[in-house]
Amino acid sequence: MTDPKTVAIAIAEAASEKKAMDIMLLDLREKSNVTDYFVICSGNSVPQVQAIAQNIEDKMKESDLRVLRTEGYREGRWVLLDFGSVVVHIFRPETRDYYSLERLWGDAPRAVEPNFSEFVQ
Repeated sequence: MTDPKTVAIAIAEAASEKKAMDIMLLDLREKSNVTDYFVICSGNSVPQVQAIAQNIEDKMKESDLRVLRTEGYREGRWVLLDFGSVVVHIFRPETRDYYSLERLWGDAPRAVEPNFSEFVQ
């Protein structure tokens, strides 16, 4: 699995397995030189945020994709997983509201659960 869209959708599905909330995919290919896609989601507690991050890492390892960098895992308020072409942001709800990445990247094409299939087109 090397296609960035496919990776982003697989990451969103892995987050969903751990009951992540408000999962959103942002297509940044025309907006950023840093990454192609953001996957943004929330967890209700520090342990849930950590579980979501761990499940994503485990699922991507099964596909031979390794995280390049992880930030914030210990604190569990905002975990960033950098897979190169896909960057994952897992937030506690209050932290997500504060940083509001969706608003910052408001003009980027997006898909929300359960409509990830529309994102592929």
